[in-house]
Amino acid sequence: MEKLDYKKQYKDLYLPPKKPVVVDVPEMVFLMVDGWGAPEEPSYQEAVSLLYSVAFTIKMSKRNGSQPEGYFDYVVPPLEGLWNCSEEGVHPDRSRWVWTSLLRQPEFVTGEVFRWAVAQAARKKPELDYARVRLEPYGEGLCVQMLHMGPYSREQETVDTLAAFLEREGLVYDHGRRHHEIYLSDPRRCAPERLKTVLRLPVKRKIV
Repeated sequence: MEKLDYKKQYKDLYLPPKKPVVVDVPEMVFLMVDGWGAPEEPSYQEAVSLLYSVAFTIKMSKRNGSQPEGYFDYVVPPLEGLWNCSEEGVHPDRSRWVWTSLLRQPEFVTGEVFRWAVAQAARKKPELDYARVRLEPYGEGLCVQMLHMGPYSREQETVDTLAAFLEREGLVYDHGRRHHEIYLSDPRRCAPERLKTVLRLPVKRKIV
């Protein structure tokens, strides 16, 4: 049986064009870890380790017959991040960045499955602080997004393109929600100019 690949199944969410589009993002369930500081700092690196430790414990549960009810085989979705930004972009002081790192989870992952997976993962990697991880639904609603090609340092160019699109479409940035990024490429294995990242901004209709 073919594995479910969320990127292919939901191309409107994960594979947008290289130009701005409007998207209505439904509620999904995520593993989440909060933190602050630059992505190269230990807090962020531990967050990523925590997410994948729990996620792969769930995915690989089939190997020892401990898979949860309703389990189906799937490709672990890409790493995502929510950032405290605005339509102008990120704060220049990277030490002040506030973020939530997240991984989408299959529909069969319940609170009970999550607690089991955390307990199992903690036995294998006890040095990680699993109290930082939570399972939580997150629904974004109305957003604009596009594919950013190239290094993270040039994301501002794409953010500016999105901001101009808002103005043309009668939309405004929704400051009650957060800038969202989906990392389709692994920066450890991909040249900076070939990195693919979904940039998503929360929006609402302009009141006239």
